Amino acid sequence: MLPFTIGSRAGSPLRVLCLGAHCDDIEIGCGATMLELVRTRPDTEFQWVVLSSDAERAAEARAGVTAFLEGARHTLHVESFRNGYFPWIGAAIKDYFETLKSHPAPDLIFTPWREDRHQDHRLVSDLTWNTFRDHTILEYEIPKYDGDLGRPSVFVPLDADTAEKKARLITTLFRSQSGKSWMSEETFRSLMHLRGVECAAPSGYAEAFHARKVVIG
Repeated sequence: MLPFTIGSRAGSPLRVLCLGAHCDDIEIGCGATMLELVRTRPDTEFQWVVLSSDAERAAEARAGVTAFLEGARHTLHVESFRNGYFPWIGAAIKDYFETLKSHPAPDLIFTPWREDRHQDHRLVSDLTWNTFRDHTILEYEIPKYDGDLGRPSVFVPLDADTAEKKARLITTLFRSQSGKSWMSEETFRSLMHLRGVECAAPSGYAEAFHARKVVIG
């Protein structure tokens, strides 16, 4: 394994862009990493973009960003593109992605994995790469019925308290999803434990990401 440290432009805060199709995607995919960034890089500025929601889920998204970013500087954008139909309304979502270019350039971007079997997640990933061509992009994973987990190559070791906090917050905040079979603390702890084993994390827990292109300079 090759450890490396996330950097930013000299004299500038670290700018992180988080992209999710649905209101719990970011928290599930990289929530513990966000908790770690808030703790270890208090200068980080977050842009948190959720593309599909309704009134109930938008309230959950606001609660989620407040809990996971814990007072860090951030902007939250919650949109209302139709859930489950992203490939068929792709032109409108593409137009929205173009508006993201007007914001300060991010140092690090989190987006869904391109091979995720959920059509909304895949489109968000594709448009991320279409829009941000020379940025560091990490693709997160979301456990679900489809059984589409892959072999990620980038790992963020976590302490046990952070892993527990992520699992607890997701199940507490996103009650609209409580009837889903995958919505349990055990699901999220299990995946973090598996990834912790794969990277020999001291605590036994980690989040993992797919990195299709990394330039080290």
